[in-house]
Amino acid sequence: MISLIQRVSEARVWVDGQVVGEIGPGLLVLACAERGDTEAGVERLLAKVLKLRIFSDEAGKMNRSVQDLDGQGRHGGLLLVSQFTLAADCSSGNRPSFTQAAAPDEGRRLYEHLVQRARASHPDVATGIFAADMKVQLINDGPITIPLRMV
Repeated sequence: MISLIQRVSEARVWVDGQVVGEIGPGLLVLACAERGDTEAGVERLLAKVLKLRIFSDEAGKMNRSVQDLDGQGRHGGLLLVSQFTLAADCSSGNRPSFTQAAAPDEGRRLYEHLVQRARASHPDVATGIFAADMKVQLINDGPITIPLRMV
């Protein structure tokens, strides 16, 4: 699974003019299942996301994870959004190829597994809607943006 992780002050997802998911401080995770991805890979990705130390501690160093965002036991939010375009291959021509993306049914299954495992592991999880035309609004904090691929 490939993902793009953004540290945010806030983020929300809109579908048909309605907010379907939103968080305050935390991580926006754009996620794409690729051909050959497994549930185990999804779980490794989630474990890495939850433990990434990309939030500042009292000394201003990136030393806290979303699980200990403020250093006082309070968690930051996770906003999980499916985005198959992360699998884009632009190496030939000017039109991206998405042949490395998982088939839609498999992509949905793995995205739903990510959401289910995240909700079992973290208290503040919001989502977009798989395969919907979504508008994502965010305030990137830092900016901190990290690409992450787990196989």
